[in-house]
Amino acid sequence: MPTSVQASSSRHLFLKQVGLAGPTSSLPARLAGWSCSAFASVVPSGWPAAVKNRAPLMQNAFYLLPLGAIKPAGWLRAQLQLQADGLSGHLDETWPDVGPKSGWLGGSGESWERGPYFLDGLTPLAYLLGDARLKAKAQKYIDWTLDNQSANGMFGPRSNDDWWPRIVMLKVLTQYQEATGDPRVIPLMQRYFQYQLAELPKRPLRDWGRFRWQDEAVSVFWLYNRTGDPKLLDLVSMLHTQGYDWIAQYANFKYKERITREYIRLEEGGGLKDLALATHGVNNGQAIKSGPVWSVFSGSETDRKAVLQMIAELDRYHGLPNGMFSCDEHLAGPNPSQGSELCTVVEYMFSLEQSLAILGEPALGDRLERLAFNALPGTLTDDMWAHQYNQEPNQVECSLHGRPWTTDGPESNLFGLEPNFGCCTANFNQGWPKFAASLFMLSHDDGLVASAYAPCEVRTMVRDTQVHLTEETNYPFRGTVQWTVNPASPLVFPLLLRIPQWATGTKIRVNGQLQQQPAAGSFARIERTWKTGDRVEVEFPLEPRVSRWFHGSVAAERGPLVFSYGIGEDWLKLRDRGMTADWQIYPTTQWNYALALDPASPTYGIAVVETEMKDLPFTAKHTPVKLEVKGRKLPQWRAVDGVADPVPESPVTSDQPEETITLIPYAAAKLRITAFPQT
Repeated sequence: MPTSVQASSSRHLFLKQVGLAGPTSSLPARLAGWSCSAFASVVPSGWPAAVKNRAPLMQNAFYLLPLGAIKPAGWLRAQLQLQADGLSGHLDETWPDVGPKSGWLGGSGESWERGPYFLDGLTPLAYLLGDARLKAKAQKYIDWTLDNQSANGMFGPRSNDDWWPRIVMLKVLTQYQEATGDPRVIPLMQRYFQYQLAELPKRPLRDWGRFRWQDEAVSVFWLYNRTGDPKLLDLVSMLHTQGYDWIAQYANFKYKERITREYIRLEEGGGLKDLALATHGVNNGQAIKSGPVWSVFSGSETDRKAVLQMIAELDRYHGLPNGMFSCDEHLAGPNPSQGSELCTVVEYMFSLEQSLAILGEPALGDRLERLAFNALPGTLTDDMWAHQYNQEPNQVECSLHGRPWTTDGPESNLFGLEPNFGCCTANFNQGWPKFAASLFMLSHDDGLVASAYAPCEVRTMVRDTQVHLTEETNYPFRGTVQWTVNPASPLVFPLLLRIPQWATGTKIRVNGQLQQQPAAGSFARIERTWKTGDRVEVEFPLEPRVSRWFHGSVAAERGPLVFSYGIGEDWLKLRDRGMTADWQIYPTTQWNYALALDPASPTYGIAVVETEMKDLPFTAKHTPVKLEVKGRKLPQWRAVDGVADPVPESPVTSDQPEETITLIPYAAAKLRITAFPQT
C-alpha cells in the first residue's frame, strides 16, 4: 500500500428548552414571531443533554445526543485520528475547491456544495477529537457564513441562490452550535427560514434541493425544538409539498433493472430531469430517511414504515453484499461487479442514523454497522489520503476502463484526490465522525441507548443527573462489549442494548450476574438503579454465516463484517495531486475462485483465525480476524477490460484441485472477490 506525503503540521453547551416544553399554542407572545435573540444568550449549566421533540411533533423513539457528548476511544479514535492526519485534515491545503478562494470564505472559487460538504465532516471530526487545528480550519468558514448574512436573510456566497448547498450548510451549523453554544447560529437560521418561507412560493425547490428536501427538514425540526416558533412548521410543510414524493416512488417501485444513459436520457437537461434524479444513487441514499423524518410531523404509520420498504426494494433489485445498493452513479442492478458511489455510502449512513433515532428499529442499526465496517473503509486507502468514487464488491482491477459503469467515466474506481467527480472528495468526511457521534442516544423515556457498537465514552444528562459511561470493546472484530456506568448519584433509568438480528444466543451480565437472554433483532432493556462502577457485559456470538446473492452466489460473514478474498495488489501511480496522488491497482494473483461449501451446512468447515488487535484494523496488514475456507479455481470465470464477468450461476463445477483460501474483512482488501460461485 502506498503511503502519501503526510502534512506537517471546556466547550459551551447547546441550548435547552428553557420554559418552553409545552405546545406551540401556549408560547408567550414575545416568542410567537421570528425573534432572533430570544434564545441567543441562554447557555445552560451541566453536561450536554438531548433535546426532545416539541408538540405538535411526534416523539422520537430515541434522540441523538449533541455533538461532544460522545468521545471516541480505542480503535475508533485511532480511525478518526487517521482521517484527521489524512486528506480530511488537509484538504483545504491541497484542493482549491475548498481552499482560500472558496466562495464559502467570500472568495471567487467554488461556491456551491463542496465547501459545506467538507465542513459537514470536518466540524464533527474536530470536536470529537478536540483538535484545535481542525477547529480553527472549520471556524474560518463558519465565521464567514455567520458574519455575512444578507439583510433579507439569505446566507452563503452571493454568486448563486440555490437552496441545495445551504441545506448542507445548515447541517454544519446545527452541529457546530451544539458543540460550542455560539449565539450567532440560531438567529441566522431564524432569519434565513423567515426569508425562505416568503421566497419559496416564488422560487420553489428545484433539482437537487427538490429531491433532498428531507435533509433541510431535519434542520428545521432542530430549530423548532429550540425555539417553538410555529412558522417553522409551515416551512416544513412547504418543503414537503414542493419536494419529491419518495414514498410514492417506493410504493410502486419501477426501477428494477440496471439504469442506462439511454433510459434516463442523461444528456437531456444535464442529468437534472426527474427520471435521472429519481434513479440517482445519492438521492436515493438521502431519501431513505424521508418517511421517518416526515412522520415526525405527519404522525402517519405509513410514513414511519416507508424506510423499511425503501431498503427492501433497493436490496431486492440492486442489493450488494457490502450492505450497499449499486449506484454508479444511477441504480445498476445486483451484479457485484457494479459499483456504489462513496457519497451514497455516507449519505445512506446519515439517513440510517436519523431513521434509527426516530423509529427505534434495530434493523436500521444492523445496516448502519454493515456500512460503517465494510463499505465505508473499503473505499478508502489505508492512510485515508485517497478514495474511490465507486467501489465494487467484486473488484479485480482499478484502472482506466469504461466498464462497468452505467453513467460514470473511466476514473470511477481509481483511488485518488477527486476521481470522476469531486463531490465525494468533500463529502466522504462525514462518514466516520457522524457514526461515532451516533453510538449512543437517549430514549423517549430517558434511558441510554447503545445504538451501535465501538469503543467510546459518554457524558450526558439523564433525568437531570450527570452520567458518565465508558464502553470498552474491539467489536466488530471481537464479540465482547463492556460498559462501566457512573452516575453522579444513584439513578433509576433504562439501558437499552441493540441485539443484532444475527446475534441469537447473546449473553448479558450485570455486575457478573447473567440476565435473561435477549431476543435477536431487538433492544434488550435493563432498568435498575444504577450506581457508580456498575458493569455491564455483552457477549455476541460471532459465528461465521453465509448469505446468498446474485446468481445464487455466496458471501461469508461474521457479525457485521463481510469477508472477501484479497487479490494481490500492484499499485501504480497515475499522477501526483498536490499532497496526495491518483493510483491504479492491478492484480498480481488469480482471483476466480468458487467456494466448496456443503449445501446442507454451508458454514461447516469455515475456520476463524484471530490475531492481535491493533489500532488500524481495517487494513490487510493488521486485520485481527480471518476466515479460512475451501475453494477451487474456476477457469471459465474471467475479466474483460479489468472487470470481473458476472458471477456464474451456482452451483458450478470445477476440475481444479481443492485449496484452502483465506478471506479477510471486506475493507482490508482493495482488490477482492466478495460474492463467490458455489461448487
